[in-house]
Amino acid sequence: MLALLAAVFGCALILPVPDFPSTQSSWSEGSPDTWAGIDLSSIQSRGLNFICPMDRDVSSTSPGSCPRCGMKLVAGIPEEKEYLVEIATEPQKLEPGKRTRLVFHVEDPKMHAMVRDFEIVHEKLYHFFVVSQDLKFFKHIHPEIQSDGTFHLVVVFPNGGMYRVLSDFYPKNGSPQLVAGTLLVPGGDFDQPVVLAADEAPRQSENSDMELETEPRQPVAGSKTTISLRIKPNDGVELYLGAWAHMLAASSDLVDMIHSHPLRATDHGHEFKQLDFDVTFPHSGMFRIWIQTQRKGVVNTVAFNVPVSN
Repeated sequence: MLALLAAVFGCALILPVPDFPSTQSSWSEGSPDTWAGIDLSSIQSRGLNFICPMDRDVSSTSPGSCPRCGMKLVAGIPEEKEYLVEIATEPQKLEPGKRTRLVFHVEDPKMHAMVRDFEIVHEKLYHFFVVSQDLKFFKHIHPEIQSDGTFHLVVVFPNGGMYRVLSDFYPKNGSPQLVAGTLLVPGGDFDQPVVLAADEAPRQSENSDMELETEPRQPVAGSKTTISLRIKPNDGVELYLGAWAHMLAASSDLVDMIHSHPLRATDHGHEFKQLDFDVTFPHSGMFRIWIQTQRKGVVNTVAFNVPVSN
């Protein structure tokens, strides 16, 4: 399929590509200042009128905010539809190692009109992820909206090959979106499969030590897995973009990409802070998981390779 993509798109075209579907999206986030100690099941019941647009299982009989993500509860969820993300590049012909400006806009699929109004999600209007075919390059960027309604950002693609991009945004009067696309940079081997070895060893990041554990120890496709991250020391750990952490999990073939945030945060004195994510992996295989946290003003990014069984 990658060879076909390379033949169809040539070496310089960038478009959202729907035939690499993102089969799961997750926005399970929250701030302990908001929801620590709250029994979520106590506010979830049948027939409740106010619902969180991100965490659909959170509902209430009265207006308020979601105890997980802080989003305003809304009276009914708008019809779900996948918005379009149209991307152009400057220059049009991509080159590895060179600065490339991405210019893109969001389009309503029914009205075929450019979307100009967005809700703020985790302190930003737009979250944009870039992951390389070999899973070695990872970027979490926040493009700025321009007066004409487009978003601009500059990226340097280190090598040729396929890059997956993930747009995370929330159109006003719409529903939260995760829209995946594909960018092709000439010079790479599009047919080269990526082979990842399991690697869940502790990591030392910019100014923190990180440890990862999963429950069950061997994650099973289609079943809930709790991923626990321990941040050491628990000194100066801060919210990063409105959450204790941001996680992106990608299958080794880059077909599935999962964006998630911790459901629980627990302090263990000065020794460490534990963040728990609940994730359901859609299929077996190896997943690379990037987790970003912040301590004393420094953003820490670590990556683990987690095997998932049938």
